[in-house]
Amino acid sequence: MVDYLFNSSGEWICFKVNKFIWDKNGKLIGWLPWGDNEVVSMKGDYLGTIVDRDRIYYFTNHPYRGNPGYPGYPGYPGYPGYPGFAGYKPLPSGAKDIVIKK
Repeated sequence: MVDYLFNSSGEWICFKVNKFIWDKNGKLIGWLPWGDNEVVSMKGDYLGTIVDRDRIYYFTNHPYRGNPGYPGYPGYPGYPGYPGFAGYKPLPSGAKDIVIKK
């Protein structure tokens, strides 16, 4: 099952398949190592938090949780399709949109 993730403007920026996060081009950018909504990069750095099931934001006051290690490569997720536009949602306090480098 694919979960599309958007920024506060409603722009589709990445997607989730199981515990892995991929950019729109199918590049693996992160994962959810702790079974919650906290996303870390493949290097173990905090990337963002999934909010309201379809948004991903970077919280500036996020506490350090340690390096979760490397999960191994999950394989190619396939083409996720295009989800369209999700609409605007205001940023929560202390949050900003994540920037995914191309």
